Amino acid sequence: MGEILALVEARLLAALGEPDARAAVTFLGTDRIEVLRFVDGDVVRYATLGMSAQPMADPTATLADPVKGPRAELILSVRAGLADTDKVLRPLAVLAASPQVEGVIVAPGASLEVGEPLWPGAPFSSVLVAEPGGLVEDLEMDVPVEPVRFLPLLPMTHNEAAWKRVRGAQELQERWLSHGTDLRDPLRGSVNLD
Repeated sequence: MGEILALVEARLLAALGEPDARAAVTFLGTDRIEVLRFVDGDVVRYATLGMSAQPMADPTATLADPVKGPRAELILSVRAGLADTDKVLRPLAVLAASPQVEGVIVAPGASLEVGEPLWPGAPFSSVLVAEPGGLVEDLEMDVPVEPVRFLPLLPMTHNEAAWKRVRGAQELQERWLSHGTDLRDPLRGSVNLD
């Protein structure tokens, strides 16, 4: 487990540079989750470290495989200085712990809900899990361990989350793209869904 996390941290640092801050959260019955903060010009990136220590298990399986199964870490990118986004550390750690706590598999296209604003005043309490490979490349592991995927998170307003449940992740992403939505704006409103 420690070896995997060391490799994951090295991949994050190679892609994003040195973190300027880090925080750790431990939930009862789970492994420790760290959240690293990286500043890149006017963008702040928050990356989890610890979610990939254990493979995500199918919640219907009678016994979780300690080696096989998808592994991932989460990355959230927002514009700096517009909101108190550092308060996202705990909600991000909650999302990263959800595979251990709730037995869910976090994959592209999924919605994750925290039940409260991601940071004070945020119009978002949920995120859409996007496709990996853009910002941080997958980390290949020795077989039978599956690669660690670095999954971008895209904050969704309540209306966007409801629309996504009906129309699907692809249509929501197309709507954002066609309207030129700045998904890094921590104060943005909902995209036009008419």
